[in-house]
Amino acid sequence: MIMISSRFLIDKNKIFLFLIFVLTTFNFVHAQENKVDTLKTKILKIGVAGNEPFVFTTDGDVSGGIAIEIWEDIALEENWDYEYHIFDSTDKALRKLGRNDLDIVVGPLSITSNRLERMQFSQPFYNSSLAIVSREDDFSLWNAIKPLFSIKLILAVAVFLFILAIVGTLLWLAERNKSPDQFPHDPINGIATGMWLAIVTMSTTGYGDKAPITVSGRIIAGAWMVISIISATSMVAGIASTLTLSSLGTTTITNIEQLSDRKAATVQGSPSENFLRENKVKVSNVASLDDAFDQLKSNDVDAVVYDRPQLLYHLKNETENQLHLAKAEYYKQGYGFAFPKNDNRFIYRVNRALLEHAEKQETVRIIDYYLDKDE
Repeated sequence: MIMISSRFLIDKNKIFLFLIFVLTTFNFVHAQENKVDTLKTKILKIGVAGNEPFVFTTDGDVSGGIAIEIWEDIALEENWDYEYHIFDSTDKALRKLGRNDLDIVVGPLSITSNRLERMQFSQPFYNSSLAIVSREDDFSLWNAIKPLFSIKLILAVAVFLFILAIVGTLLWLAERNKSPDQFPHDPINGIATGMWLAIVTMSTTGYGDKAPITVSGRIIAGAWMVISIISATSMVAGIASTLTLSSLGTTTITNIEQLSDRKAATVQGSPSENFLRENKVKVSNVASLDDAFDQLKSNDVDAVVYDRPQLLYHLKNETENQLHLAKAEYYKQGYGFAFPKNDNRFIYRVNRALLEHAEKQETVRIIDYYLDKDE
């Protein structure tokens, strides 16, 4: 009897646990169904922020764009109802999202580690980067000699002449008493003669018209021979680097190095602003991308640096001026949709829909329509 009772109790416990599992599973499935039904009946608050070609607004209404078309395709497939709330900056929209006043923010939102601490992002629907646009001016004589008047080159020549004057002075001081016929006691003529000897020594010309005869003079000349090999090589390399642009016979900017100590326009507050400062480029901050291109066309700046897709869209509609988009890309980052930090109602389904769009080439079709990419 004891064995039978024990077995009965064990079977009873198994049955009880099984019933609990069935009820829990049923409640979970029922809750998920209710959640889905809630999403289908709720009007979602969609924040919209960004500029063309990702977001277009007309008379205060959303009228299209890459991000908008992708979102509307997803919402249509999921049978979601929504209303747009337009913001003039992404920061304002994301602050609203952080207070749970919005369900999703749609636009060209950069996915950054700093933002991920405050919100969630979908997978990227577009991979962006910073790029450079410059003019394709007719090449002229001034374009060829303009690099010779750069501040960097002028400073390099000034430093070199200062060093040459020091060496000339040392040679004059060492030789003036033993060789007054070569190095006159007059400081101006004597130092000038020393500088002449330093130049012919550096260039290995060796005319033989001037030569040190004292031990100290020969030590100075010998040390200068070694030093000048290094300094002359560095100077020639600097001049070659400065003249690279002119030697190519073009005025276009192909990389950020060519913008060093030159001036470029960008939209104030954008990531490209810090990027330009880090690369020692003079920054002209403007309120919009149109203002930046106006400065480029009027020769107030040498280039415009901004997000590559926005530059591509602008160039697609540019007909009056010859502008060049460099192939170099910097600060690559993805654009995605933003969700509240602790709200997981939408992110999985949006990510799945984005993958399906990418697999069907729908995303590429939309992007190509707006950017007409040929890269």
